[in-house]
Amino acid sequence: MQEIREQIQPFFSSLFYPTQVKTNKQMGLMRLIACICMFIDHIGAALFPRVAILRIIGRLAFPCFAYGIAMGAIMTHDGKKYLSRVIFLTLFCQPFYAVALRHETPAMYAVPWLPNFLKAAGNYYYQSFLGRPSILVSLALALAIILAIRDRQPLVAFAIYLLCHYLSPVLDYGINGIHLILIFYLFAEHPMLSAIAAGAYMLRWCYGGQYKFFGIPFKMEIFAMPAVLFCCLPLPKGFRLPRWFTYSFYPLHLIVLIILSYIMGIRQF
Repeated sequence: MQEIREQIQPFFSSLFYPTQVKTNKQMGLMRLIACICMFIDHIGAALFPRVAILRIIGRLAFPCFAYGIAMGAIMTHDGKKYLSRVIFLTLFCQPFYAVALRHETPAMYAVPWLPNFLKAAGNYYYQSFLGRPSILVSLALALAIILAIRDRQPLVAFAIYLLCHYLSPVLDYGINGIHLILIFYLFAEHPMLSAIAAGAYMLRWCYGGQYKFFGIPFKMEIFAMPAVLFCCLPLPKGFRLPRWFTYSFYPLHLIVLIILSYIMGIRQF
């Protein structure tokens, strides 16, 4: 019994407290793919909603972002600073996201801008989160769970997980997206298990929809499968993208989308 315990303990430790990444280490390429596919996806959502291929290509973005946030939690030397950067980006980008992706609601304009500019701005900002939070909210919550696990605070991790379940209807990709991020984290030291677990979860998540493969119906998220499996490949390190690129691309691409929507006449001044 003692020998079995000694053999099992390192395995479970590698799941909950991984110290290295043995799955895909091509983080620069992963971030680049994520940013490009996200931009294509948002062009489809904001400017060409009837062009389905743009949204299909965009499904490749989330797994790359999900994997990146999970691996970042493993490799970071300061979890609090990492989480604070993601939270700051989330708070900064939310109003731009609501406008660029046309997730505005009447409640956001319930308070007249004049003469109550500050009150109106505060209401606009607050209501933008209630309408449709950006993917950054999901990433920040998943990161908080992982950091709590890493710091051996299971009650905190469980409490945040319950919060994710409660917020699932409004979160981008819902609780399923949180689960995928956790799978990437748990199997970071086990590429084969990661591919099996992530692939199987994607099949369960995506079952039932308008897209059929071998007669089996799937949702649009099934087109994310190639990116999911790519994340699990044990590839060596490649080129690196500077940190500022990833953190600046998200707000900048939203601003570009807003400008294009005015140029194309989709929005009016």
